[in-house]
Amino acid sequence: MGAGVMKKGGGGTRRRAGRSKHAVMAEINVTPFVDVMLVLLIIFMVAAPLLTVGVPLNLPKTSAQAVPAEPEEPLTISLQADGALSLMNNPIAPEELVERLRAVATQRETDKIFLRADGTIPYERVVQVMGALNASGFSNIVLVTDTGGPRMNGQEQAG
Repeated sequence: MGAGVMKKGGGGTRRRAGRSKHAVMAEINVTPFVDVMLVLLIIFMVAAPLLTVGVPLNLPKTSAQAVPAEPEEPLTISLQADGALSLMNNPIAPEELVERLRAVATQRETDKIFLRADGTIPYERVVQVMGALNASGFSNIVLVTDTGGPRMNGQEQAG
């Protein structure tokens, strides 16, 4: 009962050949891993620009050079066309601006702050916000603009 009968003549050869087909494979199949990684790479490449969306502004265009990158995330104040203020994409009341910035200034290594102002805002309002930034301890104010604006010689910048 339960004993196998082996035929003479090539029966043993067929049995060994059958075992080798079902042997454990010692190699790792990395194809599914590579497929998943490529899909994730594509997802992140598409999603990354969407994560940097901030307060929508119509920034003025200039021919100024770009500011070099900072080691820490830049602190940003946005002044929208309707006069609303945002601190790092979070709306903030103008009365709270100086107090909140003073609290933030104690935690930062640099006194650099980026001011993004809509191009339709009156110059007086922009200067008032700059005064509040200076009163908060931020004396290094960077005005953020779009590239491609006119040069001082009246010609449009190429590109």
